[in-house]
Amino acid sequence: MLRNFFKIAWRNMRKQKLFTLINIGGFAIGIAACLLIALYVSNEMSYDKDNPNKDRIYRIIGEAKVNGETHNGISFPAPMAKALMNDFPEIEAAGRIMSNELFGGANNQVRRVDQQANSYETGFCFADTILLDMLNVHMIYGDRSRALSEPASVVLCKSMADKYFPGRNPVGQTMTFNDHIPVRVGGVMQDFPSNSHLQYRGFISLAGLSFGNGEQENWNQSNYVIYLQLKPNVDVEAFNKKMTSDVIEKYMIPAAAGKKNVEDIWKSAHLYLQPLTDIHLHSYGLEDTSIKYGDIRFVYLFAAIAIFILVLACINFLNLSTARSANRAREVGLRKVIGSGRGSLISQFLAESMLYSILSFFIAIIIAAVVLPLFNKAANTQLTMPWNVWWFIPLLFSASCVAGLLAGLYPAFYLSRFKPINTLKGNLSLGSRNAGLRSALVVFQFTISLVLIIGTIVIYRQMNYIMYSDTGFNKDRVVMIKGADALGKQTASFKNELLKFPAVKNVTVSDYLPVTGKRNGNPFWEEGKDENRIQGQRWVIDENYIPALDIRMIEGRNFSGTMGADSSGAIINKAFADRLGGGDMIGKKITNGYEHLTVIGVVGNFYFESMKQKVDPLCMVLGNSNSIVSVKVNAANMKDVLASIEKTWKAFVPHQTMRFDFMDQGYAAMYADVQRMQYIFTGFSVLAIIVACLGLFALAAFMAEQRSKELSIRKVLGASGSGLFGLLTGNFLRLIFIALCIAMPVSWMLMNKWLQDYVYRIKITWDVFAIAGIAVLCISLLTIGWQAVKAVVVNPVKALRAE
Repeated sequence: MLRNFFKIAWRNMRKQKLFTLINIGGFAIGIAACLLIALYVSNEMSYDKDNPNKDRIYRIIGEAKVNGETHNGISFPAPMAKALMNDFPEIEAAGRIMSNELFGGANNQVRRVDQQANSYETGFCFADTILLDMLNVHMIYGDRSRALSEPASVVLCKSMADKYFPGRNPVGQTMTFNDHIPVRVGGVMQDFPSNSHLQYRGFISLAGLSFGNGEQENWNQSNYVIYLQLKPNVDVEAFNKKMTSDVIEKYMIPAAAGKKNVEDIWKSAHLYLQPLTDIHLHSYGLEDTSIKYGDIRFVYLFAAIAIFILVLACINFLNLSTARSANRAREVGLRKVIGSGRGSLISQFLAESMLYSILSFFIAIIIAAVVLPLFNKAANTQLTMPWNVWWFIPLLFSASCVAGLLAGLYPAFYLSRFKPINTLKGNLSLGSRNAGLRSALVVFQFTISLVLIIGTIVIYRQMNYIMYSDTGFNKDRVVMIKGADALGKQTASFKNELLKFPAVKNVTVSDYLPVTGKRNGNPFWEEGKDENRIQGQRWVIDENYIPALDIRMIEGRNFSGTMGADSSGAIINKAFADRLGGGDMIGKKITNGYEHLTVIGVVGNFYFESMKQKVDPLCMVLGNSNSIVSVKVNAANMKDVLASIEKTWKAFVPHQTMRFDFMDQGYAAMYADVQRMQYIFTGFSVLAIIVACLGLFALAAFMAEQRSKELSIRKVLGASGSGLFGLLTGNFLRLIFIALCIAMPVSWMLMNKWLQDYVYRIKITWDVFAIAGIAVLCISLLTIGWQAVKAVVVNPVKALRAE
């Protein structure tokens, strides 16, 4: 029986080639979209799930009010982990990570002790030895419990160990970091899997280290991320309250005594534990650039979009099946006359929809495999088709069949209820309810498509605003040479050599740039007014920094390389000046507790962090920091200029490769997540409109076929071609207009909520909806217009011959 059902279904599919092609194509696109997003969602949800103690490991997060705004951070003082262990018996283990590049975390120049040339390696951090156990780090060589127990020891990932010690056990071997620090290899670990929120390539021991005088006992410096492993069955909510009270009242506030601003910050603060498995997807808004996080909101959004695209394909099947009901009516009548029951007919129609979904499944697999590399590039992932997972194909096949069954249920029950006497006499009344359902589904399809298109336009405009609005500094043609501290005392000579090149407009040396990333702030206050403390950035720059980056001076003057008094001078930004109370800033005395500075200039605000945040107060001081050399280039042939700069670098630092980036690319990288969202939204918008228009095309074809006699009679009676064209297209255009009216408020609400993440953002103007509406209108007219023209130009004799 089942074989016969599929045989008949196949025969019907071959008879209706257009209907078959559109249904299979739509289903295949929908299933492929769902498959890609399922891979993405599965990967995002799998982070840190392999740790056997994942349910008892947490990261501490602090929330506090700073300058009137709520800030969330994960950096805490060095002694806090030990204090928590002493104060709370609920804690089984506590470990710290510190990846501050200023102290040698994050990135280092590395070589074997017997090598001359350095290699630049990223992904280092300082860590307590207990952390290796807590994070379940898999060791290849060395004892996990002792690998970081000795000072100046390091645990390397396998890929780095193979690079420096190929084919051998490097435990006990010595490496040189940053030209002068000997480090002993204490162990080799497996590289972290891609679904770990930590992607460090080397752990440097914290044993015996102190970054500054008494730093390990200092409660006023926050540089450490702290992980806790709790004992079983601890009430986390109750623990959060006790931890907040203990740490803030017992340690933080006493340490901030006499610093009212800092005291106020800690009084507004509370601490809480973030589960290990929540870190990747639930860390949005944290002030941490050391880790690339996901965002659970995007996971839900993309999953919803993929499901909607599959629903659009199912709607096509439902609409076209009911639209063709007149063509199938006689078949149903004859089958009932010769003895087929309603159950048998329902099974027949469901078999047909199942066959569509099965064929679509195989095509969807091919589409997904072909598109996956493009999806990986857009989403910045490394997903692969899990062919080796036994349940993958059966699960996807089952899901496709379920989708086919669901899409076929209504048409099956609808078609099987026809009465034989009416269908065989040709007196079948299809009713307005069916047409109303089809209209509602078309409106739904185009509403989804329009929401996606409007969303794409808004994201594109916000990205355009970010990239091309006035940032307050000139990021174009600036080459950033990193690791310039290797120049040592030769920095000034290197700078002077570069300035000799005609193509080099300016050279500046600093410890920070507007595209470097998030940095911890320092408390500043006007001397004699320490009750009004300002949390702000402190950068060390030279006299060329402001002119090299075209930063606008709005008051006072720039630093001078010839004026010794400028060594105690400060240039602040407008945000800092506003926090000081505004007015004339020149000559004001400010301090951070260890420097006493005189304001000599004020610059306009410029974006040195994400546009999601207000521009923070900034204080720039004159100094000899040489961690970054920035070269402003004025030449068309950048390749030749870079070759000249690199040659000069080699003359000064022959054992170290020059590392550089372009400032405009660094700026764009700050908003890579927005760009990824733009690419994915665009792709899904295109898919949605394709699926919707496929259905519209087929529906228009069937409507034109159904009304062919009516159109012919009207034509014989004198109706014009344009009138007939309007008759066929008018209803569809009305439905699209209704869809636009629904999509406008929905998309405005959704995209306005997304834009609220940005302090500096565009406004959603009426032309966004106009562009989306006109685009969909034009695409729809092209889709249905061809069918309408075909119906209008047909010879009336052909259509009326049967009458």
